[in-house]
Amino acid sequence: MKKLILIGLKDLTIIFRDRAALTFMLLAPFLLTLGLGFVTGRVSGNSGSGLQDIPVVLVNLDQGDLGNALVDAFNSDELVNLTEATEVSDPEMARRLIDEDKAAAAVIIPDGFTESIIPSAGTFPTQQMIDSAQAGDTSIVDTASVKIEIYANPAKPTGSGVIKAIVDEFISRVEEGRISGVTSFGAANQFQGKSAAEIEAEVRKMFDNADYSQLESTSIQLKTNTQGADATDFDPLAYMAPGMALMFLMYTVSYGGRSILAERAQGTLPRLLVSPTTSAQVLGGKVLGIFLTGVAQVSILIVASAVFFGVQWGDPLGMAALIAAAVFGATGWGMFITAIGRTPGQVNAIGSALMLSFGILGGSFMSLDMMPPFVRAISVITPNAWGLDGFQTLALGGTLVNLGQPIGALIMMGLVLFGFSTVIFGRSSLVQK
Repeated sequence: MKKLILIGLKDLTIIFRDRAALTFMLLAPFLLTLGLGFVTGRVSGNSGSGLQDIPVVLVNLDQGDLGNALVDAFNSDELVNLTEATEVSDPEMARRLIDEDKAAAAVIIPDGFTESIIPSAGTFPTQQMIDSAQAGDTSIVDTASVKIEIYANPAKPTGSGVIKAIVDEFISRVEEGRISGVTSFGAANQFQGKSAAEIEAEVRKMFDNADYSQLESTSIQLKTNTQGADATDFDPLAYMAPGMALMFLMYTVSYGGRSILAERAQGTLPRLLVSPTTSAQVLGGKVLGIFLTGVAQVSILIVASAVFFGVQWGDPLGMAALIAAAVFGATGWGMFITAIGRTPGQVNAIGSALMLSFGILGGSFMSLDMMPPFVRAISVITPNAWGLDGFQTLALGGTLVNLGQPIGALIMMGLVLFGFSTVIFGRSSLVQK
């Protein structure tokens, strides 16, 4: 056992003295994580969505309750970090600002918008509308409402899409209230047998006491997970950082396998057998060296994400167990590549191909939830997919108890691959003279 450990530590030391290897093992994944953090807005200060301060121009020609409510919604606490609203009085000026690429969209609230939704005296729903509502036909309720105009900037499709979604949500809530209100007129007992004029007088009292200042807080809400005391906001870097670490882990394990074949070609392994060291100890020591290198690599990158980016990983025991299991599964693939490769060059080529393939299939670049079903099915053969599943669980507040499935799958993956590799190694007499 002592010889096995000494061989493993020797290989670990050699790799960490290789500047080229360290560049691919540590610097490359760290820089990729940093770059993705800037792209998504996480590193630049935005707290997760990658969208903030979307410039929008508001033109409120209505100056009524609903028009003011929509303007207030864009300036509400819920949207203060998402949108940056500017009010102007001229629709043409608003459109010109969009044409000059100074905002994502212009929202033009026309004169009479509130009046079309909440009619004044003499324009309240007629008896025909009430009768139709009683019969279940609400199409007549959708009278010639004045439409809000959204003038979108084609150069900012994401921002303009967000603005449109906010306005659509506002309008849908207003329309829902309008239709349900008219429908309930004929159904309510207090309105039975009364004329349209009498119903108008009754409902007018309701509108007179309505507080439209609260409309924006009930109509526009950002959907976030705030249910329960243990709800946790997910940090995008908690996905990107381990994604890059796991992808480059495949480089590390293939690099270790390549070194085994290189030492056989150089005669180092046969010389080791001259000493009182068995082939099992030699091969076991080399595998241990690959495993320790992988653990060191992933651990350094995970700690760096916590120190430099402030990622919260939660349960340290669960993190240690997950890293060990992920490296064990990846090491199994590294040994399998070594077993089927005849030269260091072949191992290098196969390892590079698997690194990129597993990075794509395992979700290192894009969440598996966005992948087709057949990709998600294939991803189970990659240590990346199982490892990322575990890291997301930890980032969302999970503990070792919640990591049974990914850790179990990674250990099983490593055992199966080590079994195949041992059989192939035995046939090829890897460490024999």
